[in-house]
This record gives sequence, C-alpha cells and structure tokens, in this order.
Amino acid sequence: MLRAVAIVGRPVARHLDDGQTLEVTRTATDGVRNANSLLYGTCWRAAKALGYTRLITYTQAGESGASLRAAGWTVLAHRPPCRGWHCASRPRTSRGTDHVARTLWEASASD
Repeated sequence: MLRAVAIVGRPVARHLDDGQTLEVTRTATDGVRNANSLLYGTCWRAAKALGYTRLITYTQAGESGASLRAAGWTVLAHRPPCRGWHCASRPRTSRGTDHVARTLWEASASD
C-alpha cells in the first residue's frame, strides 16, 4: 500500500542548478505519523547514492518545518515574499504562491 510520495528534480531556481544539487518540489502522505520526515530522509539518502552533494526544499510561511528538522535538515535562508510575475505587458494568473514568504532548507554532504 502506498502511504507517501515525494517528487525530486533539478532545482527550480537556475542559479542553484549546479549539477550537484537536487530539489524536493512536492511531498504528499495519507496522514500516517512521521511519513514526511521519513520521505525527506529517504530522498537525501537516494540523492547521495546518486552522487549529489546537496538537496534543498522550501517551506511557506506558516509551515513549521518540523518534518525537515526531524530528518536532520537545516535552515539555509529565509526568503521574503515574491511580488509575482504579473505585469501589464505580460499578464499572468496567480498560482497562490505570490506574496508568501519562504524558508530554504538544505541537507548536504557536510551534515
């Protein structure tokens, strides 16, 4: 039975796409206890086994990051809210992540 899933890929921010870094972009569970912590730990072990030296992810303001702390991740930076991509010459529809502060988390080979 599938209880949890994570999506890991190349970093969304191109300046972090250095060939040694991967990013956890999504996790989902059915609510089973400690599943997210287990996912983050497993993702990091898999990334290391593939030769990567760094794994990152973000939490939004209001999310505690308890799963990441439990998996041994550390806060790398606090990012201010983005103003979004919408402008008069290129209208964009908000996806709900504009104007939300984020925290950048990291698991790295030095951990």
